[in-house]
Amino acid sequence: MSATIKDVALRAGVSTTTVSHVLNKTRFVAKATQERVLQAAEELNYAPSAVARSLKVKNTKSLGMLVTTTLNPFFAELVNEVEKCCYREGYNLVLCNTDGELEKTNSYLRMLTQKRVDGILVMCSAYDDSLFSSLIGQRNLPMVVMDWGPSDDYVDRIQDNSVKGAHLAIQHLIEQGHKRIAYIGGPLEKLPAKQRLDGFIEAMEQANLVVQDDWVIESDFEFEGGKLGMRQLLSCASLPSAVFIGNDAMAMGAMSEAQLSGIKIPQQLSVIGYDNCLYSAYFSPPLTTINQPKERLAELAISTMIERIENPRQEGKMIMLEPNLVVRSSVAAVSTI
Repeated sequence: MSATIKDVALRAGVSTTTVSHVLNKTRFVAKATQERVLQAAEELNYAPSAVARSLKVKNTKSLGMLVTTTLNPFFAELVNEVEKCCYREGYNLVLCNTDGELEKTNSYLRMLTQKRVDGILVMCSAYDDSLFSSLIGQRNLPMVVMDWGPSDDYVDRIQDNSVKGAHLAIQHLIEQGHKRIAYIGGPLEKLPAKQRLDGFIEAMEQANLVVQDDWVIESDFEFEGGKLGMRQLLSCASLPSAVFIGNDAMAMGAMSEAQLSGIKIPQQLSVIGYDNCLYSAYFSPPLTTINQPKERLAELAISTMIERIENPRQEGKMIMLEPNLVVRSSVAAVSTI
């Protein structure tokens, strides 16, 4: 039978209230008394109930995270970094994979609030405006939106500078002598997809390069989306010498489709991705890409969340993450083609 707080109090010769104050650090207790209580708790292998503790100190030391899918390598790697940060800070992470489905997203949101998590991290592409408005309207549940999801003056938001990332990609291709550049991206209702397309168009126009309409292809952010996008690009009357692709999962799917069609990369077609997922360095050829600093994103999300939990405030803040170029082997100079 597990020891109770009364057992600890009896062995230490103090009241249960004193034991509670020592274990929860909610009031000053003399050092000698603290030592007796801690020694008694250790001898009895006493483990306080997390539920009971949460009722007293008003928190559960747990965070919820809504993510579109853990099958996409970017999300999988990001979740891993978030979990590391949570563990380091003494928090449990309740992960909810929405699969981009609105009904699942709403159901998970209700479940997380019922479990009294201390806050919710959001990185998903499907959500219900009225439900988020209801939660945000309570002004008592901290939320940190990690790039995708709802925007509100109350929530904190950490966003990748996707416009700059696209500029870096196109600038690198231009430096390698490319002028005929295509773009394959995700659904334009998603903010990163829109921003990356905007950045692509801006960079092309600034370099006085033509944006060919049939070389701008909207697909989705998964491997299959890249495959289908490349198939559409290869059906065009003329082909580009390079293509900027909206994320690494799509880029790998696209490269696979191109190679199956007899296109040599980078000899016949240069490819640059976005995200710098772990797998991109081991693809054939290794993928040149724009790095989203996932470790930094996770650290900022958790530190921002803890700050809001410990010091509640009514206004949200925006934090912008700056991407950088990672050069590998999937881009060739035009002079070598």
